[in-house]
Amino acid sequence: MQIDLASPEEAGALAAIFTTARRAAMPWLPRIHTQADDLRFITGLVAGSGEVLVARHRSRPLGFVALSDLMLEHLYVASDAQRAGIGSALLETAKSRRPAGLRLWVFQRNEGALAFYARHGFTEIERTDGAGNEEGEPDVLLAWRGRAPA
Repeated sequence: MQIDLASPEEAGALAAIFTTARRAAMPWLPRIHTQADDLRFITGLVAGSGEVLVARHRSRPLGFVALSDLMLEHLYVASDAQRAGIGSALLETAKSRRPAGLRLWVFQRNEGALAFYARHGFTEIERTDGAGNEEGEPDVLLAWRGRAPA
């Protein structure tokens, strides 16, 4: 597996991962966007000012992580590639690119993601009632404090 920057040509594959992984992990989440919306969103991420890193095996995208400043905006792994260490590898790559620390939002009901990030050293900073996100779903701000300078 290799991890490096996403190319614009991969936006379709990443949008498919985004859509299917969200639906599988969070079936309770309201579907407020179409697949075409998801494609436009991911295309904008790849072309935007943040970083989108892709995990690939034999040129097939298996997952991605999107970073901006000190925020981990998205981390998704293809449903058929989960539980193989890809999410952990993407997260470790994100940490290496943001050694001072990272923050991210997770929906409170997404117990799998909360457990995953806890295993990787993230701690809870704040809980909200969901008024600040478009899904209206209560969420949690998590933080990883970063690596101590050598």
